[in-house]
Amino acid sequence: MRSTTSSRARNRGRGWRPPLVYVTECRMDGAEALLSDTDLAIAQIAEYVGYADAFGFRAAFKRHRGLSPSVFRAAAA
Repeated sequence: MRSTTSSRARNRGRGWRPPLVYVTECRMDGAEALLSDTDLAIAQIAEYVGYADAFGFRAAFKRHRGLSPSVFRAAAA
């Protein structure tokens, strides 16, 4: 029987990401598309991609993309 630790170590070399990292990346990708392609308010986009409030979404977006959602939207225009 293989241990979970050695299995995880092997999978990391193959592009494995923890589930929360994967979910966050999916949310950010969706948010980028909505920011670029729609005029929805930041709060609406936050709710659409799964955040409880716009504040948490803004902080997460800036942490993962390096820009605030409004700056990203302006640059994409």
